[in-house]
Amino acid sequence: MKETDREAVATAVQRVAGMLQRPDQLDKVEQYRRREARKKASVEARLKAAIQSQLDGVRTGLSQLHNALNDVKDIQQALAAVSKDWRQSINTIESLRTVKDAVVQHSQLAAAVENLKNIFSVPEIVRETQDLIEQGALLQAHRKLMDLECSRDGLMYEQYRMDSGNTRDMTLIHGYFGSTQGLSDELAKQLWMVLQRSLVTVRRDPTLLVSVVRIIEREEKIDRRILDRKKQTGFVPPGRPKKWKEKMFAILEKTVITRIECTQADTRESDKMWLVRHLEIIRKYVLDDLIVAKNLMVQCFPPHYEIFKNLLNMYHQALSTRMQELASEDLEANEIVSLLTWVLNTYTSAEMMGNVELAPEVDVNALEPLLSPNVVSELLDTYMSTLTSNIIAWLRKALETDRKDWVKETEPEADQDGYYQTTLPAIVFQMFEQNLQVAAQISEDLKTKVLVLCLQQMNSFLSRYKDDAQLYKEEHLRNRQHPHCYVQYMVAIINNCQTFKESIVSLKRKYFKSEVEDCASLSQPNMDGILDAIAKEGCSGLLEEVFLDLEQQLNELMTKKWLLGSNAVDIICVTVEDYFNDFAKIKKPYKKRMTAEAHRRVVVEYLRAVLQKRISFRNPEERKEGAEKMVREAEQLRFLFRKLASGFGEDVDGHCDTIIAVAEVIKLTDPSLLYLEVSTLVSKYPDIRDDHISALLAVRGDASRDMRQTIIETLEQGPTQANPSYVPIFKDIVVPSLNVAKLLK
Repeated sequence: MKETDREAVATAVQRVAGMLQRPDQLDKVEQYRRREARKKASVEARLKAAIQSQLDGVRTGLSQLHNALNDVKDIQQALAAVSKDWRQSINTIESLRTVKDAVVQHSQLAAAVENLKNIFSVPEIVRETQDLIEQGALLQAHRKLMDLECSRDGLMYEQYRMDSGNTRDMTLIHGYFGSTQGLSDELAKQLWMVLQRSLVTVRRDPTLLVSVVRIIEREEKIDRRILDRKKQTGFVPPGRPKKWKEKMFAILEKTVITRIECTQADTRESDKMWLVRHLEIIRKYVLDDLIVAKNLMVQCFPPHYEIFKNLLNMYHQALSTRMQELASEDLEANEIVSLLTWVLNTYTSAEMMGNVELAPEVDVNALEPLLSPNVVSELLDTYMSTLTSNIIAWLRKALETDRKDWVKETEPEADQDGYYQTTLPAIVFQMFEQNLQVAAQISEDLKTKVLVLCLQQMNSFLSRYKDDAQLYKEEHLRNRQHPHCYVQYMVAIINNCQTFKESIVSLKRKYFKSEVEDCASLSQPNMDGILDAIAKEGCSGLLEEVFLDLEQQLNELMTKKWLLGSNAVDIICVTVEDYFNDFAKIKKPYKKRMTAEAHRRVVVEYLRAVLQKRISFRNPEERKEGAEKMVREAEQLRFLFRKLASGFGEDVDGHCDTIIAVAEVIKLTDPSLLYLEVSTLVSKYPDIRDDHISALLAVRGDASRDMRQTIIETLEQGPTQANPSYVPIFKDIVVPSLNVAKLLK
């Protein structure tokens, strides 16, 4: 207490010190005293009230404890009295056991009396129930069956209560009511028959289906009641629980499975389109059945049966099983496509599960796949393998057919622009288009794979096409009289190359996604290069045909006969122009190259004739006459190839200028200027070799061996640099040795 008083005094001193900080606050001391007095009185009043409240509560609690003590004493006395009375009545209870047994027996006899009427009328009820079942009055038949079962179960229960170990009496009761189980089974058969035809029954006679559902629901209630009683007594009547609801769903599931399996009306042997027909029947049946279930059957079943949801799951599972069975068969490529298209696209489309009449109960996004990804992958692998074999066979057959056309006596067909062509490109790409359209029905990924496959096989096919075209050319060169339309069909082969290139580009643009096109382009072989090679070989073969006909005229060039007045170049121009009238049927890209190559080759052959030293001019007059003739013939050739190249925008003067430049060297009259003229020629045509210069000087006839050697050695000391745009023309010309030159003369 002293410590508390000291703390109170210290606190008070601190408060007073806080109030009297300034001199002017001394005037308010009385006011401060009154305020503190009021606060003290208020605190004391609250303290007294709290203490009084606590005291009242303690007083009440003590009173209640006193009353409780008295009650406990009274209860203790009462229990003692009860215990005393119970000990005195034990003997009395033992003497009432016979009364208890009499009561139990009386209860059983009362139940027997109560069921006596039913017991004696069992045969009659059985007959009536049988008649009602046969008449289709299922509800009334079930009512009577329930009465029979109730009587039997009641008697058996009472017997069980009285003497559960007495099997003889239980067997006697069960035997007397033996027909009851047969009636139950017969009724169940009728119910299952109705359920098997439920989709038809619900349209024609929905009340019958409702009756079946009511019977099943009654049996479910009885099953639940029996099971509840079993927990208490352990007694279960024979044939219980029936589980008819569970059997009902089993029957519906079996019906759905049978419905799906029985839709296959044909086999591959009887109809090539058996699978398409089978899948279409399934689609129609399933859609119709689910629409009926959604609109009609749900009205005949209690909501907690979730009949539509269950039927949907049954159909989905049955379809999945059926698709698995079909997938395991040895399907052909077109059948795999039909199956995968149906499974991956048709099933979830508006034609089936996505139909508006099934919404919103059917969510196609929530449906599990009919086929597992592994099965789909295996089918796709099988399809790709089969398709690869088929494409190889189709391409081989198409090429064989085209080869047979090459030896025909009639010209090939021409397109709308007049260009020769065969049917090969159209056949090949029509086949590709068909397979790509089919693949696109399944998935974008398969479409891309099929396109890549087509391009790969196209590459192999073009290699065979190239070999066959080469063989065609070689066979013709062995016997130029056969085939009759060789030139026209070789033109068609060349044009086919351009058609193939355009078709490949079109196919890629149509079926490749932009994001995978670059990748595919990198992975695909250079088919353009192969096609250009085929076309180049074809053009070469046609030019070979031309130059074989020109062989005699080319051999006349730069000979004494030529100098005296040969018309060899006239014949060359006429022959080339005549051939190029046929070559007009070649498409522009290749015709342009072919014209340029023909121009170059004619000039090369002319220069070869010069450098083969077939003639050696004896005097300046002969050199002048020969050089002027060369210039005239060069202009004649220039005019020809300008005419042939009209419309191409090509510069055709360069090659003919080479002949004129060589002619200038031959025409030169002052031998002292020969080195300058030859060096000018070498600077313009850097691929000219020493043997070419030596042969050219030999043709002049006035250059000694020492002069030729000096000019060649001087030229070698100052090598010239070739123009980057220069196209070599002398490199393919071989100068014969002296002995060969004499033989040529």
